[in-house]
Amino acid sequence: MAVVFQKPQALLDVPFTYCPGCTHGIIHRLVAETIDELGIEGHTVGVAPVGCSVMNYNFFACDMVQAPHGRAPAVATGLKRAIPENIVFTYQGDGDLAAIGTAETVHAAVRGENITVVFVNNAIYGMTGGQMAPTSLPNQVTQTTPYGRDTSYSGHPIRVCEMLATLEGTALAQRVSVDNVKNVQNAKKAIKKAFTYQIEKRGFSIVEVLSTCPTNWGLDAQESLQWLRDNMIPYYPLGVYKDVGGTTK
Repeated sequence: MAVVFQKPQALLDVPFTYCPGCTHGIIHRLVAETIDELGIEGHTVGVAPVGCSVMNYNFFACDMVQAPHGRAPAVATGLKRAIPENIVFTYQGDGDLAAIGTAETVHAAVRGENITVVFVNNAIYGMTGGQMAPTSLPNQVTQTTPYGRDTSYSGHPIRVCEMLATLEGTALAQRVSVDNVKNVQNAKKAIKKAFTYQIEKRGFSIVEVLSTCPTNWGLDAQESLQWLRDNMIPYYPLGVYKDVGGTTK
């Protein structure tokens, strides 16, 4: 009998512990499928910082290293320089990468560190209870903005891909989503390209994945996907913002 579907070998045979409707599980699978297809599990190291992604080491079969909050790109830099023959990736949320870890992210890109960053943007702090994140949208209600994010007081959301695309060391900056089958397939292609660029020693690659947080958004799974389409994608347009090997915006 032909096998049409199976668990990626790069994922451990354990249940995910994410909230119902969270799309971290989909993104994990895409990363694991990429590792399988490129045949790199035995020499891949992932870096898990603080946030919902802190439990990565329970799910991926490759080696995993824990990083302090926001410091995953710095830890990944040290790993890649110490073991340059290995593939090194970080898996970070928006509260981690775009807040406490902004400096580490920007300067890893400035230096053109040959690492891969998977950036999960759900526009809120997930693990710590739903506070406003740097990526929370204007007027978005969070635990710390009960009347909506006031941009005159809190500033505007940060568009990470657009910012990093301006830096010389960035090889790939692409924003994708996992809200429907077509977008999941596009996300897989982007993640695989980011890993491939590292193998080819092209420099710093980041794939931003728009994701849901049903628990902290106060919505069910289906409503969350629609909220992402109606609110996040218009503010964070999908697409390639820089690609040293192809077309950019």
